[in-house]
Amino acid sequence: MIDRRLLSNIDWILIALLLWNSALGVIFIYSSSHYLPWNFYLRQIIWIVLSLAVLFMFLMVDYKNFLTYSFHFYIIFISLLAGMLLFGKLIAGTKSWIRFPFFQVQPSELIKIIMILLFAQIFSEYKARYFSWNKLLLSCGAVSLPILFVVLQPDLGTTLTYVPIILGALILAGFSRKSFIFLLIFALILSFGVWNFCLKQYQKQRLITLIFPLKDPLGAGYHILQSKIAIGSGGFLGKGYKKGTQSQLRFLPARHTDFIFSVIGEEFGYAGVIIVFLSYFLLLLRLFRSVDKSRDRAGVYIIFLVAMMIAFQFFVNVMMVVGLFPVIGIPLPFFSYGGSSLLTNYLAVSLVLNVKMRRFVNV
Repeated sequence: MIDRRLLSNIDWILIALLLWNSALGVIFIYSSSHYLPWNFYLRQIIWIVLSLAVLFMFLMVDYKNFLTYSFHFYIIFISLLAGMLLFGKLIAGTKSWIRFPFFQVQPSELIKIIMILLFAQIFSEYKARYFSWNKLLLSCGAVSLPILFVVLQPDLGTTLTYVPIILGALILAGFSRKSFIFLLIFALILSFGVWNFCLKQYQKQRLITLIFPLKDPLGAGYHILQSKIAIGSGGFLGKGYKKGTQSQLRFLPARHTDFIFSVIGEEFGYAGVIIVFLSYFLLLLRLFRSVDKSRDRAGVYIIFLVAMMIAFQFFVNVMMVVGLFPVIGIPLPFFSYGGSSLLTNYLAVSLVLNVKMRRFVNV
C-alpha cells in the first residue's frame, strides 16, 4: 500500500492534465465515430477508467523495484513478440495483437515502458567520463530486438516510437561525437536492411508518396490529400461539432485513430488546433519540468524518456496529418482511439508520478 505521507507528494496537477487531454480525446472520438455501430467513445472511456486504475496500482510499488526487474520484464516481452510472429493471428494485416474475450492488447506498445526502465537501469550509474562503447552497444542491441520483431509483424509506426527512447537515453548520457557517428552508421545499415528485407510494398509506396502525393491520389496519397483538405477547410473556427464533411461523410480514413487531428482541424478550425496545442504544451511542460524533481539518476532518465516518448508521438502525428511525414500509423497520444496506446501512456505518466512522489525517499 502507499504510505499516506507519500500521497501528499502526488502531482495531482499532472493527473488533471492527463485526464483533461483524455476527455478532449473522447469528445473528438465521439464526433468522428458516433455514426458507427461499435461505440468507440464508450470503449475509450472504459480504457481511461482501467488505465487510471492501473496508474494508481503502479504507484503502490516503488519504481526502484521496477528497475531491479527491468531486464526480466524485457526478456518476457521479447519472447512474447517473437512468439507472436510464430503463433499470432493476422489482424488488420499485422500480428501485433493478443486477443482476449472482450478486448485486445498490443505488446509492442507496452514494451516501450520496459525499454524506458531498462535504459534507466543501464545508465543510472553512468558518469560522463566513464562512458563506454559497451553501454552504447548494449543499448543498440536492446532496442534492435524489439525493432526487428515489430517490423516483421509488420508495424512500422510503432517501431519508430522506440527511437526517441534510445536517443533520449544517449542524450542524457552525453555520448561523444565518435559514438554519434557510430550510431548514425548503425541506423543507416539498419534502415537499408529494413527497406530491402522488412518493408512491405505499400509501406515503401507511402514513403515515396510523401514527396509526390498527387502521384497516386486514390491510392497511397489518398490519406494525405484527404487530411489536408479536412484541415484546410476548417478555417479559423471550423465547421462545427459533428459537421465536418470529410469526416462525417467518411472521405477521411482512420478518423477516430491516426487522423483524429484532422477532425479537430476541420470541425474546430485554427482555434481548436490552438486549444489542443496548448493542452499538450501544458502536459509536456509539466513532464519536462519534473526532471529536476528526481533525487537519483534513474529517476531523471525515467522522466526525461517518458516526456521524449510522448512529445515525439505528438510531433510525428501532427506532421503526418499535414503531409510533412509519411503515413505510418502513429496515434495522437490521449486523443486517438486505442486501448493499448492509452494504457502505455498512462503507465508512462505513472512512472513520472512514482519518481516525483518518492523524491524525498530515494536520496
